[in-house]
Amino acid sequence: MPLPQAMAPTGWAGHAAVAHGALMVCGFMGTVIGIERAVAVKRLFAWLAPAASGAGGLCLMAAQTSVAAGLLSIAAAVFVGVNLVVVQRQRAAHTALLLAGALAWLVGCLLFWHQPGNTACLPWWFAFLVMTIAAERLEMTRLMRRRPGAQLALGVLLIALVAGASVTIFSASTGGVLYGLSLLLLALWLGVFDIARRTVAAPGLPRYMAVCLLGGYAWLALAGIAWVATALGWPLRDAALHALGLGFIVSMIMGHAPVILPAIARIKLPFSRLFYLPLLALHLSLVVRLFAGLHDLTWRGNGALLNAVAIGLFAATMAGAALRWKLRALPKSPPPKQG
Repeated sequence: MPLPQAMAPTGWAGHAAVAHGALMVCGFMGTVIGIERAVAVKRLFAWLAPAASGAGGLCLMAAQTSVAAGLLSIAAAVFVGVNLVVVQRQRAAHTALLLAGALAWLVGCLLFWHQPGNTACLPWWFAFLVMTIAAERLEMTRLMRRRPGAQLALGVLLIALVAGASVTIFSASTGGVLYGLSLLLLALWLGVFDIARRTVAAPGLPRYMAVCLLGGYAWLALAGIAWVATALGWPLRDAALHALGLGFIVSMIMGHAPVILPAIARIKLPFSRLFYLPLLALHLSLVVRLFAGLHDLTWRGNGALLNAVAIGLFAATMAGAALRWKLRALPKSPPPKQG
């Protein structure tokens, strides 16, 4: 339903608020993942994907939705090509998952281009991020001894996730139930088989990463339950979307950033206990938004504001860590000569 003229969003901030789902998943995450993959494959054409998704994000903030949708679709199509290069170089389960995630992003972008107001693109966009994360975790744990059938079970769960996204195009309720159950079971799989269950007992950065991951898996499970409940008619859409988009995905970003950012930006992020501060802020803000705000829009709005504060605090913490490393790396001036 369109907003009254007096309440219609104006300016880039208002347009960003309206399109924040597409902006965060495609404009931001698509660009970041595209840069990471372009650095990895070392092919010039690979940079077209983050360039197009970044430009698409700017168009979203300028309310140029049709142009943005076209640019995002181009970005996703190029990204599929980039991941084909990855699969050709290394034929493995995790690279196949990366390609599947790229294809899910492309399907979501094409749906968005065809009908920007259709929410059927959201399950596909989230499937892109979920499968990308699952691929990263599968690669991280490939040397672990897993129970027979564990990898096959993961494949079945992700196929069910894609099936749920596909069915949602035609039946939101049936597809939503299947999609939500897939998220819930995936959270259980990650909780049981991921290496984070062991590294949480280690000191320093490994423990921090494990805490991020395990907390994210808890939010993923909640997102799956809320997604099923929403499909069955319960008013839990906000909980489903943000437990997944913020609780799971942003927790994964916080956990992987100390490893991925140095590889991309050629910097170091020396670990400190301050890293836990934005993580704690994120979880507390989600509790406020999704529980206290369940029946109170004021608390929900406060929680959303705190979500933004937590993300800003995370960015500041990473920047501070990089600055500390830079200052430590500066050459020390020689002591003044005596007499």
